[in-house]
Formats: sequence, structure tokens, C-alpha cells
Amino acid sequence: MTASPRRRPERRPRTVRTTPEHSPGTPSTPSAARSPWRNQDFRTLFGAATLNQLGTNTGYVAVPLLALTALDAGPAQVGVLAALSTLAFLLIGLPAGAWVDRLRTRGVLITADLARAALFASLPLAWWLDALTLGQLYAVVLLAGCATVFSDVGSQSVLPQLVGREGLIRANTAMVTLMAAANIAGRGVGGALVAALTAPAALACSAAAYLASAVRLTGIRAAPAPPATVRSPLTTQIREGLQHVLGHPELRALALAATLNNLGGAVLGTMLPVLFVRELDLSPASLGLFWATGGAGLLLGARLARPFAARVGYGRALLLTLTPAALLVPLLDHGPWLWLAGGAWLLTMMKIGSDNVLAVSLRQHLTPDPLMGRMNATFRFTLTGAVALGSATSGLLTELTTLHTTLWTGAAVLSLSWTPVAFSPLPRRRGVTG
Repeated sequence: MTASPRRRPERRPRTVRTTPEHSPGTPSTPSAARSPWRNQDFRTLFGAATLNQLGTNTGYVAVPLLALTALDAGPAQVGVLAALSTLAFLLIGLPAGAWVDRLRTRGVLITADLARAALFASLPLAWWLDALTLGQLYAVVLLAGCATVFSDVGSQSVLPQLVGREGLIRANTAMVTLMAAANIAGRGVGGALVAALTAPAALACSAAAYLASAVRLTGIRAAPAPPATVRSPLTTQIREGLQHVLGHPELRALALAATLNNLGGAVLGTMLPVLFVRELDLSPASLGLFWATGGAGLLLGARLARPFAARVGYGRALLLTLTPAALLVPLLDHGPWLWLAGGAWLLTMMKIGSDNVLAVSLRQHLTPDPLMGRMNATFRFTLTGAVALGSATSGLLTELTTLHTTLWTGAAVLSLSWTPVAFSPLPRRRGVTG
């Protein structure tokens, strides 16, 4: 008998991945765990965010001044301008998250910047042609607010893809530090531009900053494509985002805590100008210094968040709170009471600055990439809604009761913002990964 030839086992065809397992900047990148500053794409995004902050803060100062000086707008009309930018988050916040998850995020960010550049450039042009109207100002602010929704949601959604999950805390520390610094100095720069160049010229600078940001964003190399999955209807995708946030015990606690922060802060903060200027007859400069103190608190909180969490544990850092210090703010008065309230406001904003790093990093870590845009949009919708509700409640409560009743109410809500975290699994969390 002749031996039959030995058959070799068939090789299975090698599976080709459509998406690389470890692309630059993914969670497994060792450099991402050390420092996001070694990631060129993050440096590009941060540079664009810096230009964004310049454009946003200049516009924040110049738009109402343009309305007052060029169109003789009244206080109510200026108030409408302020409300319209917030309204955009409530109108399109949730659908924007679903769209961000469907599209290339880099393209979304660039389009948003180009849209704001064109919108703000239209204002000095209309002023130069003597064709500026209040209706145009309203339209520009509302549409620019819509573009900001996509920009904010997109930038928070692309960050984990650029620096990896391990680099999120350092990256968010840098971004929150930038925003805090802009709160301290950015609006001062905007005011200086208005004083030196007039409001229309300052808005031209704002448009140029957005345009430069769009150009800067083209330098992002890692532009992950949206997941190649069967796309559900928009309403179904929005519902999936809501279920992800509200159905996850840790994300739900973070959302509730941040909502109480924003609600109480809006009730309290809306009436602080009335307290300073009308009740205490303090100068607007004193109010500006008080706000700058809060910006300094945000900055300190952001810088201290990571070492503090490393020392006491991630969950404890989220639980331990300074917000009860807000109960000292309604005691604001002349003399040492002003300094006491200022110190209390500094501590309160330190906690918020720390949470802006730790909570945002955690919610990005707990969310898969296909849901990142919808998760961020759900948070933005909820938190902006809390600001709108708090601002409206503040005015109504003051009309029905007294100014100090409103201040105490806002401070009480703010001081209780830690409670959703306390009754959740978060205090047991030792790090971002668990």
C-alpha cells in the first residue's frame, strides 16, 4: 500500500481590518498617556481653540456695544441678543450631536468656523454700507450660536480620537485652562479692541480669528471617518444618546451634578450685577474684578484637578466639594464682606474648574466613539437648559420676593451640587479606568 499524501490544513483567509487597530492618537498610544503635547494634532486643535476664544470673547463684547452705539438699542434688545446665542443650544443641541456622529469631525469644526467668520464679517460690512439693522444682528447672533453648538460638540468629541483615552485628563486640563484664562483676560482684550478700533473693526478682527482657526484645523492629520454602520433615523439616534447618558449611573450622576451647578450659578450670577450696582452702589470695575476672581478659581481648579485626583482618588476628588462656600456669597457687602464673598466665589469656581477636567474626561472615557457626539450634545443641551432656566427663575423670583431671597436660593442650589455624586457609584472610582 502506498501512503496517501499528507494534506496540509487549509489556511483561513486573513481578515483585513477596515479600521486600524491602533491608529495615531488612539488609547493605546504610549505617548498619549504621557503628554498630549507630543501629539501634533492636539497642538493644532489647541491652537485653533485659542483663536476661537479670541473670536468669541471679542464678539461677546463688541456685538452689544455695536447695538448700543450704532443702532441705539435699549436694554431689552441687548438682553434678546444675549439670549439668542444660548437659544441655539436648546433648539439644535440634540440633533447636532447625532449629526456630529455621522460626519467627519474635522470637517464639522472647519465649517463651523467658516460660518462664524462669514457671519461676523457681514456686520462691519453692513455698518460701512450704512445698511446695518437690529434684525441682522439678531440673525447673526442666532446663526453664530448654531455654529458654536457644532463647534463645541465636535471639539469635545474629537479629543479622545486625537489624544487617546489615557491622555484625556491632561488634554482637558489644557483646554479648561485656556477657557479659564479667556474668562480672565479674553474679554478684556475684546474690550481693548473695541476701545482702540471701534466695535465694527473689532468684529472684523473676530471674523479674522475664526477664519484663522478654520485654516489651522486643516492641519489635523488624524481625521477618523464616522463608523460605517447602518444609520438609524435621526430621532432614534438622539434617543440612543439620551439613553446612554441617563441610563448609565455614573454619567447620570455627572449630568445631575453639573445641572445643579449651572442652575444655582445662573440664579446667583444673574442678580450679582444688580447687587453690585444698585443695592451696594459699587463700581462696575468692582463687579469685573469679582468675575475675574471666579475666572482665577476656574484656572486654579483646572490646574490642580489631576494631582488632587491622583492623591485622593478620582471618585473622592469628584465628591469632595467646595461649593458650600457659595453660601457666603449672599453676605456680600462693603468692606471685609466683599473680600469674604470674593474668596467664597473663588473656592466655588475652583470646584467647577476641577469638575470641568475630571468629569468631562470621565464621561468621554465612558462613551464609545460612535456615541461621543450625542453624549456631548446631551450634556450641552441639559446644562445650557439649566442656565436658561436659572436666568429666567432669577429674574422672576426677584420680582416676586426680594433680591437677597434669590441670591440665597441660588447659593443653596449650588452648594448641594455634590449630592448626585454622593448617591452614585462614583465615590468608589479610583481612576478613569475604574
